This record gives sequence, C-alpha cells and structure tokens, in this order.
Amino acid sequence: MRAFQQALLRDLQALEQILDSDLCETGVVRIGAEQEMFLVNRAYSPAQVAPQVLERLENSPFTTEMGKFNLEANLAPQRFEGRCLRDMEEELGRQVKQAAIAAQACGAEVLLTGILPSVRASDLVVGNLTDRVRYHELNRAVMKLRGGAYHVYIKGIDELNVIQDSVMLETCCASFQIHLQMDPRNFAAQYNAVQLAAAPLLAAAVNSPALLGKRLWSETRIALFQHAVDERSHADIARSHPTRVTFGDRWVEKSVLEIYREQIIRFRSIMSGDVLDDPLDLLAQGKTPKLSALALHNGTVWRWNRPCYGITDGCPHLRMEFRAFPSGPTIIDEVANAAFFLGLVNALPEEYENLPAKMPFDDVKDNFFAAARQGLKAQVTWVEGRNHPVAELITSQLLTLAAAGLRKASVDAEDVDRYLGVIRDRVHADQTGSKWTITAMGSFKEHTTPELRDRRIVEAMLKRQNSGEPVHRWLPLSAAEREDRRGAPRIAADVMSTDLFTVRPNDPVTLAASMMDWRHIRNMPVEDESGRLVGLISSRDLLRLFAKPGWTQASSAPIPVRVIMQTDPVSISPETTLSEVLKLMMERALDCLPVLREQQLVGLVTRYDLLSLMTPLFAERANNA
Repeated sequence: MRAFQQALLRDLQALEQILDSDLCETGVVRIGAEQEMFLVNRAYSPAQVAPQVLERLENSPFTTEMGKFNLEANLAPQRFEGRCLRDMEEELGRQVKQAAIAAQACGAEVLLTGILPSVRASDLVVGNLTDRVRYHELNRAVMKLRGGAYHVYIKGIDELNVIQDSVMLETCCASFQIHLQMDPRNFAAQYNAVQLAAAPLLAAAVNSPALLGKRLWSETRIALFQHAVDERSHADIARSHPTRVTFGDRWVEKSVLEIYREQIIRFRSIMSGDVLDDPLDLLAQGKTPKLSALALHNGTVWRWNRPCYGITDGCPHLRMEFRAFPSGPTIIDEVANAAFFLGLVNALPEEYENLPAKMPFDDVKDNFFAAARQGLKAQVTWVEGRNHPVAELITSQLLTLAAAGLRKASVDAEDVDRYLGVIRDRVHADQTGSKWTITAMGSFKEHTTPELRDRRIVEAMLKRQNSGEPVHRWLPLSAAEREDRRGAPRIAADVMSTDLFTVRPNDPVTLAASMMDWRHIRNMPVEDESGRLVGLISSRDLLRLFAKPGWTQASSAPIPVRVIMQTDPVSISPETTLSEVLKLMMERALDCLPVLREQQLVGLVTRYDLLSLMTPLFAERANNA
C-alpha cells in the first residue's frame, strides 16, 4: 500500500507536468456514455444471471457490475457534432437489444431504471456479489474501515430504516453516465458549469423514487449511493469527515489538480494495484503514461461530476463523467437527457462567466439535493441569487441555452429539436419516470402486498420500455395490469400480510389477548428486541390457558407470553412457492406460517390469505362450468 501511495503521488506529479506542457488533446471534443441495466426474471424480480449472460456476450462492449443482476455496456467515443445524438440512440438500441437476446436465453429480461422496484433485502447478500476480486476487495475494505454493519436511514413519503452488512446496496443503483471531453485550459469554467447545471438536469430526469417497497426521494439513488459505499467510522462521522460519494464543497479555481489533490488528502487508498512503470520516466522518454494509480484511486471516490484522465490514440485527454442521470426509463429519454446536458454545459461558460463571483457554491450544492428530493417540484437558487421553480427555469431559460449549445457544436438541427423536444414535453406533462412510478404505486388496492405490487410495476415498466415511447407518454397502469393474474409465478411474498401486530416474550398474556380481540387476529408472532422471531401464540393457546380451573385475570399474577407461546414455529421464506406453502399447512395442520428473511420477521401467511386468493378462482370455475 505504501508503494501504491507513492505511485499515486508520482502520477499526480506527472499529470501536473502534462498540463503544464500542454500535452493534452485540444480542439477536439468527444462524447461517450456508460449504460447500466438490471436483469429481471420471469417473476420480475432480480435475476442473478449476469455471469451467464456475459458468456453469451463475449467480445462485446458489455462488462460486469457489482451485482449478479447488473450489467454495464460502454458506448464508443464519438465527436460531439453532426448526428452524434442519433448515433448514440442507435448504438444504445443495438446494445440493449443484444443484451436482451442474451438475457432471454438465460430466462431473464433487461430493464432500464434507476432503482429496480422489486429488489428486496434477500437479494442484497454477499453471495450475489459478482465474482471479481475488485468487488470483493472493495466490500472488504469499506466494511473494515466502517467497523461493521451500518445503519441506513432515508426519509421521503415513507421511511427506509435498515441495517446493512455489506456494500450490496450499491447494486440497487443503475445510471446512464455521460462522458464529455474537456479542454484542460478552460477546465475550471467548464467544470463549474457542470456543477451549476447538475440540479436542473437531474430534476428533469429523476427515475428512482422507491427502494425496498418504500417511497423515498424523487432520485433516491443520490442518497442511497452515498450510504452504500460510506466507509466512515463513527469517529469520522463525529468529525464531519466528507463521504466518498460527493458533490464537492467549493468551486474549482484553476485546474483539475485541485480535485485530485483534495481526493488524496481526504480519502485514503482503499485498494492498490501493481504499478510497473514510473510516469515521470515515461514522460522523459516522450511516452504517454497511463497514470493507473491515479485512475484506481479516482475510481474509489465517487463524485457526481467526476473528472477522468484518459488516452486516445496515444494522446492524453481530460473528460468529465456526469454520474447523476439514472438509467431509463427508455433509450430516447436517456439520449434526450444527454442532449440537455451536452447543450447546456456547452453554453453556460459563455452565458455566465466567472461563476464563483456570481453565486455561493452552497446554493449550487443545495440545488442538487433539492432536485434529488423533489424532482420537478424543486425550487432552486439560480445565478445572482434569483429563486425559481426548477420546471419554470428549464422551460423559460435552460432549454433555449441548451439548443444554442448544441448548435454551437454543429449538432444536426433536426436532432436538437427531437431530443430537447422530449425534455420540453416531459416537463410540460410533469411526468418523469419517478412521477409515473409513484402514481403506479398508489393505484393498487390496500390489500395488495408490496412485493406483488412492485413486481407488477416492473412488468409494466418493461412493457412500456419495449414500446419505445418516452416516459411523458406512458399511460397509467390499467386495471388488467394491476390484477393478480393466474399463470404468473406465485410465491409467499405475493399473499403474505406485512402490517403485523406482534408481542414480546415478556409481555403479559392479557395484552396479547386484547390485541387479538381488538384486531380479530387468530395468530400473533412473538419477536425479540431485534425483530427475530422467537415464538407464536394462537387463539387456541389462549383458550387453553383461560379454560384452566380457577384462572381469572383478577386473581392471577401477570403471565408472560413466553409461558404459553409455541417456540420454534415452522417458518418459510418470501420466495417459497404457494404450492409449497399449501402443502406445508395441510400436512402439519397449521393456521399460519411466519415469513422470515435473514432471520427477521417480514410477514405472515394465514389460511385466510390463501382462501382470499383461491375464492376468485373457484368462482370463475363455477361460472365457467
């Protein structure tokens, strides 16, 4: 590690020399992108088949991501001019189709979305981490620095409050990352323009409103990713040490070196690699160094707007990686987001010269998180302190600026109208991917389980994505799409009750009896302080107790629940098929089955749940007889 850190410093010296000597490529602007995607099975839950899919995609632009239900594709760099946007859309279409064909051979489908609604805690185990040393080493290093499991709390419409013991939450996030080559001599002005633009760009593109069944931020990825790879110890948090997932804390004054130096100062290296060549020696020989130590360290500091060093045809360059855009909802939506980004960033440096003198950086940072929380409903502070509803700012000013920026790059006029028109229509319709999803979640009947609801939503998303219609034209879920259809894979999670009433082992039996009477409950789980199931009591258990000769509530000392509860009750997982559930309940004459995930009580399947499921089927058969 010491040798790696020394190499990191040498790389930074070499980069400084490259910049001072004007060795970076200028006069050419290239763009590129990274497309992350989810794999879902025929039940519309995460499909852990990425290794098998990649075997079928050999010699392609696809690569692994952290989870076995994630894929990533890299687009070829192209010049920022002419029909570059149309070419990007066509290449994305080819890649997604190629991935879909390979996935279908493995029993899966490809979905573009920021967070997969149907992902559940049982999917976020280390066993679903992709089998590459980099990912396992990252998990080991982060958890070691963190000192153990960590608490994740995100509040939106609902609250997410979970304990996580790995970096697997990162696998819930999928993005569409845009790369833009930058002129090192104008880096500060261009980078600051990206920082300013980030909030309205994100507000128009939000597509990740929910996680683990909870409705949270309009772009929950922004909060989630910070939690997922937060390696800070309790002492670091107490000292307000910044996180590795960051928007930054200040304007750039002169050079990209400011960012790299800050990253080395703030964040220790958590991974190392072999460094074979000295970059300063290579420069002395007239060769271009790869700066691999700097690249590795930069890859473990996740700025939402991340500068990158690269080499094209032997010539070094700087580029910007804009990481805030979520994946999806459709390819045309993504390319429209890219057009908005590229045009706006190309126009802003001339429109607003010397940004640091015009507004405090804190306003820019606050704008970004307001956009993540509220999407198009956000209020933002713009240049020189003016406040705007972000939707109004986009339609009244920023789309015009973006069009001018695209024309400045000689992008085809037809494509400028096509893609910026998608953004304009999306804002006017007030329908982002997040807005559509939240509306869909609220359209289900109360008795529908979150698991079934979210898998129905994924199914509807996939159908609409495949239609190619941009999200502002997506219709709400129909009654047929919400209904519980026969023939779809059926598991305990589809029917289990999740709004549970429970008691503790030392609670008085009379409390349990009262709760069961008030709520007409026949069976009640008993859990300890950590939510672990330790027993079950039924109405029969209470009847046996109360039927004992001489027992009266007034004359008896309070009897704890643990005295009468059934210990070690039979339990199932959320993924247990309904046929197995029915067989188990019939063979063992059970009234209910607790549902456990990672030893935690998450639901209860009762005879009534199964009867409610079967009654419509019996009625339909009787009508058809």
